[in-house]
Amino acid sequence: MLCQYRKNLKKLLAQERGYVVKDMAGKISVVLVYPNTYNVGMSNLGFQKIYSTLNQLEYVVCERSFLPSEEDISYLKKTKKSPISLESQKPLGKFDIVAFSITFEMDYLFALQILNLSHIPLKSANRLNKDPIIIAGGICPTFNPEPLANFVDLVAIGEGEEVIREIMERINEDRNPLNRKNLPHLLTGIDGIYIPSEYPSKNGQKGLKIKKRWISDLDQYPTSSSIITDQTIFGDMFLIEVGKGCKMKCKFCEAGYICSPARFYSKATILKEVQKGKVYRRKIGLVGSAICDHPDIEEIMLELHNQELGFSVSSLRLNQITSNLLKLLELGGCKTIAVAPEAGSKRLRKAINKQLTDEKLFDSIRLIAESGIQNLKLYYIIGLPNEALEDIKSIIREVKSIKGIFNAVRIKKRMSMFLITVSVNAFVPKPMTPFQREPMDYTASLKEKLKILKTGFKGNKNIKLIYDIPKWSFIQTLLSRGDRKVGELLCKAVELDGDWFEAIREVNINPDFYVYRKYDKNELLPWSFIDAEIQ
Repeated sequence: MLCQYRKNLKKLLAQERGYVVKDMAGKISVVLVYPNTYNVGMSNLGFQKIYSTLNQLEYVVCERSFLPSEEDISYLKKTKKSPISLESQKPLGKFDIVAFSITFEMDYLFALQILNLSHIPLKSANRLNKDPIIIAGGICPTFNPEPLANFVDLVAIGEGEEVIREIMERINEDRNPLNRKNLPHLLTGIDGIYIPSEYPSKNGQKGLKIKKRWISDLDQYPTSSSIITDQTIFGDMFLIEVGKGCKMKCKFCEAGYICSPARFYSKATILKEVQKGKVYRRKIGLVGSAICDHPDIEEIMLELHNQELGFSVSSLRLNQITSNLLKLLELGGCKTIAVAPEAGSKRLRKAINKQLTDEKLFDSIRLIAESGIQNLKLYYIIGLPNEALEDIKSIIREVKSIKGIFNAVRIKKRMSMFLITVSVNAFVPKPMTPFQREPMDYTASLKEKLKILKTGFKGNKNIKLIYDIPKWSFIQTLLSRGDRKVGELLCKAVELDGDWFEAIREVNINPDFYVYRKYDKNELLPWSFIDAEIQ
C-alpha cells in the first residue's frame, strides 16, 4: 500500500514540467505543504509562487506535500508511516522546516492532521529541537492566526514573496543547529513576523502590533504558473495573476481590506509572462479579485487574441461590462462568465456597499445574453446583516428576470441553449472587514432561506442552484473569528478524525459565542494586534 502511495506521487511528478530537484546536502530543507488535495493546491498561484521563490535561494531546497487521499491516510495511520514529499519522497518530519500555505479556514483541520500523521507534536510547546520548525502563511493566517497559535512556531502575516526570503536569510546566518528557541532573536526587526509563543494567549494581544507585509511594486514579483500539469482544476490553462486586492470595499469581503491597497502588474509584465506560458499552453487564465479594474485589460486581451491564444478570466464586475470586453472574451473562447450581484435587492446591495444599480445590472446581463457566451454564473450571499425574507424572494425574481432576458435574446437571434448557475453561500463574518463584528445568521434560518430558493427555482429549465451547507459555514465562522480556545476545539477535532460536532460536545467551549454573537464595538478582537494598513 505504501508502495502504491509512492507510485501515485511519482506518477503526479512525472506529469509535471517545471518542478525543482536539488541536492539537500548543506541546505535548509523546506517542505511547503498545501493542506488539501494536489489538484486544489496546484491550482493556487500563491502556493506555486512561494515554492519557486524558495528554490531561487541557492542555500534552500524546497519540496511540496499535499493532503493524502482517504485511502492513503487510512494506511498511514495503520502502519504509523508518515506523509512524504512529492519530489524526493522524504518524510515530512525529516525536513528542517514545514511551511503551510493556507487559503481556507476549513483546511486548518487538514494541516493539523498532516502534522499528526507525520509524528510531529501538534503543539509547539511540546516539540524538541529535532522536530521541524512549523511556519504558517496565506490569507487565513494573515487575517486571524489565533486558532493556529498553539500549533505553529511562526506566522508570516501578509504577502509572502519578500518576507519568506528575509526569514530564510536570517536562518541561513545562524543555523548550527537550527533552534526554534532562537527565532524571536533571530527574526527581530522583520515586519510581518508573528511568533505566538512570545505572547500571552489573551484575546487581541493587547499592546502588540504586527505589521502586515504587502508588496508595493508587483512587477518585481511576477506571478504565474511555475509548474505545469494537467492534474489540476485549471490544467488546460497557464495562469497569470493580474493584480492583488479590490478597490470596491464591499463590507463583507476581505479582498478589499486584507489585500489592500489594490495593485496591478503592468501590461508589459503580464505579456512577458504570456510569452513564458504559451510554450506550454494555448490558453491563458487571467486571475485576480478585480480583473476589469486593470487599466489595460482590453489591450491585454486583444494582444492575447492577436497571438492566437485562448483566454478566460476568474470573474467580472457587472458595472464594468462593455460590449467590447465581451467581444474580446468571445474571441478568447470564453464559454462562461461569472459575476456577483451578491444580493437580490437594491436596498441590501446598498447596505453592503455593492455599487451596482438595478439598471446597470440588467443592462450588463442583456449585453452578456447578446454575446456568444452560453453560460452565466451568479454569486449570491444569504444571511447578510439586515437581510429580510423579502431579500431572499428578490433573488428568485431577479434570476428569473435574468433568465427572461436570455430567453428573449436567444429566441430573437436563434442562438443555442444557455445555463444560469446560481451559486449561494452563507455570509461568514471575516476579520478586518466592516462586518467583522456582525454575527452569522442561524443555521436554521439559513436552511429556511435555502428552502425558499429551492422551491422558487424548482422546475425552472436553464437554472441550476448550487449552495454550501450551513453547518459548514458555522464551522468556517468559528475558525474565522476564533481565538486560542478555538484551537483546543480544533485539536479535539483532529483526535476525533474530523468530527467537529462531537468535538464541540466534548470540549468546554461555547461555539455560539464566536458565531452568533455581535461583537461589542469596544471589544478587543483576537486579531486586533495585526496592523493591516488598510487603504
